[in-house]
Amino acid sequence: MRLLTVTALLFLAAAAPRLTQADQLDTILANKKMICGVQVSTPPFCFPDPQTRQQVGHDVDLCHAIADKLGVEVAIKPVSTEAKAPEIKLGHVDIGIMNLAYTRSRGEQIQFSNPYYITREMLVVLAENGNKTLKDFKGKRIGSSKGSTSELATRLQNAIPVTFQDAGSAYLATIQRKTIGFVNNEMTAKQFISKAGESGIKLAMIPEPMALKQVSVGMRHGEPKLYEKINSILSELENEGKLNGIWNKWIGPGTIYDIPRKDKVQSMSDINFEPLP
Repeated sequence: MRLLTVTALLFLAAAAPRLTQADQLDTILANKKMICGVQVSTPPFCFPDPQTRQQVGHDVDLCHAIADKLGVEVAIKPVSTEAKAPEIKLGHVDIGIMNLAYTRSRGEQIQFSNPYYITREMLVVLAENGNKTLKDFKGKRIGSSKGSTSELATRLQNAIPVTFQDAGSAYLATIQRKTIGFVNNEMTAKQFISKAGESGIKLAMIPEPMALKQVSVGMRHGEPKLYEKINSILSELENEGKLNGIWNKWIGPGTIYDIPRKDKVQSMSDINFEPLP
């Protein structure tokens, strides 16, 4: 009797339709809500508004633009630097717009959209060291956010990485002379230099980039519908001029960064670059 019962159960299991995991795009559309991960405390990409305490910045606006295209609400979820890829991989966020640069190790964990801009990792030092070149900093202690591409860039330049929980702490270590400099993306580096100048602290940026980075939207692997949809939306936002509008609002001419947007949305395979490990 027991054998017949087991056999019957196996037959029913084989005959029953297989349950498949819902595609993430379908889930977002069904829930009418998208959770968008952003990196905490990285102006101009994401930072709390002093008045409202709400997260604002370039990446927050891009989250909203993508959600508008999908016709859903958006929930902004701040994420630490070292948790970028894990939060996406584990499905804690639907997409990540975290100034997220492609690296080989991250590419094994998560899927990257077509990049929407290319940025540079830059070394910021006290003004007294501003006339030096990158080779002068080999073997020197250089600060960065823990788990960031800035840390990887420091290692590639054969310097000694000193890591912190956020960019602000790396900046403080430099002005306190605990490190000889700190690394960050070009836009954030310029803001630190400007803010320091207002306090009478003179900083300089070494002209040679530590590394180049392709910045993309991050998603889980195995979500082809979401991947195709995000790439399609990025192309639409590009063609409509909305990506330029968001950039110019936070980073472009007239802002403290004064950096024109030169790069357009394009396939990663069309860009000749050496990815970080």
